[in-house]
Amino acid sequence: MSLRIAVQMDPLESINIAGDSSFALMLGAQARGHEVWHYDVASLTYDCGRLTAWAAPVSVQRVVGDHFRAGERRRIDLARDIDIILMRQDPPFHLGYISAALLLDRLKGTTLVSNDPREVINAPEKMFVLDYARFMPPTLVTRNLDDVRDFHARHGAVVVKPLHGNGGKAIFKVDAEGTNLSALFEVFNQTWPEAHMVQPFIPEVALGDKRIVLVDGEFAGAINRRPGEGEFRSNLAQGGYAEASTLTAQEEEICAAMGPELKRRGLVFVGIDVIGGKWLTEINVTSPTGIVAIDKFNGTDTPARIWDALERRHAEMLT
Repeated sequence: MSLRIAVQMDPLESINIAGDSSFALMLGAQARGHEVWHYDVASLTYDCGRLTAWAAPVSVQRVVGDHFRAGERRRIDLARDIDIILMRQDPPFHLGYISAALLLDRLKGTTLVSNDPREVINAPEKMFVLDYARFMPPTLVTRNLDDVRDFHARHGAVVVKPLHGNGGKAIFKVDAEGTNLSALFEVFNQTWPEAHMVQPFIPEVALGDKRIVLVDGEFAGAINRRPGEGEFRSNLAQGGYAEASTLTAQEEEICAAMGPELKRRGLVFVGIDVIGGKWLTEINVTSPTGIVAIDKFNGTDTPARIWDALERRHAEMLT
């Protein structure tokens, strides 16, 4: 059955189609005969019970420089005109992101939104992961400089991260001597109102930071991301590069531990990050990436697997 799909994401003109997961999902929907629409989150409007957006029907193709065609943009009713919405705008996870998710949550029971917007709010990447602390490296979440100094004294070199950052941005390594630790934490406290995350630096990151994708709670594939020259961050957005990978026994245990909970929460497309084959660092639910590289190395079709799950959930919602 043909469905009406709306993708809430950043402008199509700006994406890199070679690795963009949202674009791959749009291609997958189109291949199934679904009608695809695109809209910017800024156009979401609640008006006396109706939730609308200014959207354009689109067709996509994997041709660099000519990757989409868009029809005339018009206001659509997201409850009446759309069957499934993909919430795929890029983080950061801030009040604007949360507000949009709360609006989309009002569609529950009429339009399927994925990932489930209420559960996205409940599962910030670096906070939800604390539910699985037994798989994590020692972790401190604080704004208190004395606590950071004590943690650093116990663990040596550390990494300091914004609690709601994304794409490897603003992640700093502080050496064992603590050079500039106080000044760096002052900057963090002046820049962000929330607490920050501090973890020991894991030398195994030089061998890669694995992105593992789960679809409706089941393992779907993985890639190992290695840091680029002169970097310790392995994010592809920060110059890292990908290579084929399988799971260690510990990674299989991590996936098995969280899979049922992801499924229960309606978190259909999730990417988790694991360092050294054992250290869980993030659970990415806002706009996970990595499926294009995974499919390239493994010969799989992860978008098809995601659409199978979404179509099944949509059918269940209507019964």
